[in-house]
Formats: sequence, C-alpha cells, structure tokens
Amino acid sequence: MLGLNIFKFIGEIFQVLFIPFEWIRLTLAKGGAGWWTSNSINWIFLGVLLVLLYYWISQALKFKREGTEDRA
Repeated sequence: MLGLNIFKFIGEIFQVLFIPFEWIRLTLAKGGAGWWTSNSINWIFLGVLLVLLYYWISQALKFKREGTEDRA
C-alpha cells in the first residue's frame, strides 16, 4: 500500500508543477499570441542548452591546449 501512495503523491506533485504549462496552452496559445508564446519555454531551454554547450566545448579546448586533458 505504501508504494501505491508514493506514486499517487508523485503524480499529484507533477499535476501541480504543470499548472503553468496548462495555462499557457489553454489561454495564451488560443489567443492572439499563438505558437511563439506557447513554445517560449522551449526556446528558453534551447538557449540555456546552447550556452552550456558553448561553455563545455570551450573548456574542453582549453584543457586540450594546455595538455592537461585526461585521455584515460
């Protein structure tokens, strides 16, 4: 019984966490804002991903130039 209650609790947490996304989908996307507003969170995540990828690659190149790259 405890396992079932834990999964119900996790489900309730995700229902609360996704309330803003449902608001975006049901009110903003159906209005005049359209596609761009409803997908704005995706563009934000893509921007963060690109910044982190740039940082990761620049650090990898820095270690390779210094010769301290771990080649194990």
